[in-house]
Amino acid sequence: MTANNPEDFCESAQCTPMLDPDETCTIDVPDPCAVVIFGASGDLAKRKLIPALYNLMTKGHMAKEFFVLGVAMDEGDDESFRASMKKAVEAAHPKRFSEDKWSEFVDRLYYATGRFQDPAFFGSLRELLEGLDRRHNTGGNKIFYCAIPPKIYEDVIENLGQAGLSRESRGYSRVCIEKPFGVNLESSQKLNATLQKHFGERQIYRLDHYLAKENVQNILMFRFANSIFEPLWNRRYIDHVQITVSETLGVEHRAGYYDRAGVIRDMFQNHLFQLLALTAMEPPASFEAASVRDEKIKVLRCVRPFPLDRLDEHLVIGQYGAGELDGREVPPYREEPGIPENSTTPTFAAMAVFIDNWRWSGVPFLMRSGKRLSVRKAEIAIHFRQVPHLMFPTIQQGSIAANTLVLRVQPDEGISLLFQTKMPESRDCLRPVLMDFSYENLAGLEAYERVLIDCMQGDQMLFVRADGDEQAWRILSPVIEKLESETLPEIFPNYTSGSEGPAEVDALLGRPWRQWRPL
Repeated sequence: MTANNPEDFCESAQCTPMLDPDETCTIDVPDPCAVVIFGASGDLAKRKLIPALYNLMTKGHMAKEFFVLGVAMDEGDDESFRASMKKAVEAAHPKRFSEDKWSEFVDRLYYATGRFQDPAFFGSLRELLEGLDRRHNTGGNKIFYCAIPPKIYEDVIENLGQAGLSRESRGYSRVCIEKPFGVNLESSQKLNATLQKHFGERQIYRLDHYLAKENVQNILMFRFANSIFEPLWNRRYIDHVQITVSETLGVEHRAGYYDRAGVIRDMFQNHLFQLLALTAMEPPASFEAASVRDEKIKVLRCVRPFPLDRLDEHLVIGQYGAGELDGREVPPYREEPGIPENSTTPTFAAMAVFIDNWRWSGVPFLMRSGKRLSVRKAEIAIHFRQVPHLMFPTIQQGSIAANTLVLRVQPDEGISLLFQTKMPESRDCLRPVLMDFSYENLAGLEAYERVLIDCMQGDQMLFVRADGDEQAWRILSPVIEKLESETLPEIFPNYTSGSEGPAEVDALLGRPWRQWRPL
């Protein structure tokens, strides 16, 4: 059963007209601005940021007065940068690329070479920006996007402040940084102190690109715009919630970063805890950034601390071994380039999280994420309680699947609902039916397009606030420290690449009828 066709629901004359799949809501065009990308020669700028800016321009979502300044330590000039970015945009969106549109975009691209630790370079950068601002009439508005290793964040932020580039005497000045925001609570607080020394919180955009995915944004709409679900969104009707983010890829080219971070820092502290907060939050007073972020932080403050003396009852970790994916042999984590042969870094984790408040008391939020698993997916699955009494004599209690609502984040963004119906011609046989909605054929902004347009518009709803970031670290830093001090090399690897993770994960589910949704 599919819910994508409006005619499926509009058999009566009183049916409310639905949005045409080709129709889109309008997006307010932001004010003119400059986008300064630190790390412009890197992978993120080429694969995501420049293609996103090009798409925003071609869709008419940006003011005509803008320019992009790429900054990196690699030698180069405007022409070489423009040629490199043209190849990047063509590779990212070959079907959308247009020579006419590129000719409009390319004259707004510039490049500067300099050392991020050199204060003198930032003085010359200020002068360059002032000249480009006059040329393109951007009104002094500027966004500094840090597409650089996190260890350089503080150098760039300090030098921006010292050069006066964080001040807003004429136009706005905003800084956008990618996760991870530190490696533990102490480093997160240090980074936030540096940020807040030079920028106000309203100028700081801590980016978690998962929050910009279409169906993550849809969680609030789905919950609070549909009266049939919100009354059921609590411990009385929901048995448990599963949040899954699985990857088929291994560590790839990120060995240097990943072996220091591990899956809990890389995925749980940001992506999964943000999904948890959106799923569990109370209705905000208004659909505004401050109200929504307030409610998310309240959820994190209610998360029960992990019992460090009984951590194995709430947490399972793993590291992938050799296996097969898509018909090809893949090596174990410890044989990936750049990984120590006795590494104890987890590439998989599953944890049971409890939220101690009135709405969720006693409801486990079961979260898992890992690399080299059988499929790539990200979803939130709401498992409702079993019926209290099954009246059908031929059906055993627990033998039918409970109603399950699944919010798919990737790769096929959408919503599905599993419920029971009668089998035709039978007296009391049941069959599960899946009602499904997909965003696949509906136009929308990609995650980095949404991130950039929101930053230009000054909307911080999809960005992480300092207190929310630090609260997530308060929950997880003790767990990470415990694991890093006590995990023995001989317990890894403990799951095969291409599997669903370690076998011990099933023990987290607790009740007999609970089971992990298959990957």
